[in-house]
Amino acid sequence: MGNPASDSPRRGRAAAGFRAGAGADPGAGAGERRVAREAGVLEKSIADPPPGAPVPPILPPVNGFLFLDRDKFHGSFAADLPAQQAAFLADAQVPWGVDALGGAVTEPAWRHKPAWYLVATEDRMIPPPAQRAMAERAGASTVEVIGSHAVYVSQAASVADLVRQAAA
Repeated sequence: MGNPASDSPRRGRAAAGFRAGAGADPGAGAGERRVAREAGVLEKSIADPPPGAPVPPILPPVNGFLFLDRDKFHGSFAADLPAQQAAFLADAQVPWGVDALGGAVTEPAWRHKPAWYLVATEDRMIPPPAQRAMAERAGASTVEVIGSHAVYVSQAASVADLVRQAAA
């Protein structure tokens, strides 16, 4: 049996905030109409964060893949979760390809479809000002929630509310 997340063209990485191909896909559902990562904005916030912004604890690549430092995961990725839950997420993290950082979305969904964005105001992975800039550029309906990068776990009700708004 295959991986349900990759076998279905309607599923994507919610944590990443985009689904490959959703931009030009007329069949993409409202839940998939997330703001696609803009070339340059996200990379700059990681590679050259603004003064005082936290630096994500990304370990050097191994075989073309990246992980977050497990010892720094709680404070940087899931600071609003209990230590045991953050440790579980750290152990369960899926590596992401180095090439993903340089990839560009050629036809962002927000150019043709409504967009919604949830800014996690305590995010230490993607600075909230960078999140706001991406949301503004996309003309997204924006909600701000006090939460870490793991806001989908720590503030699940707020995330679900936004998904319901997008699906309406």
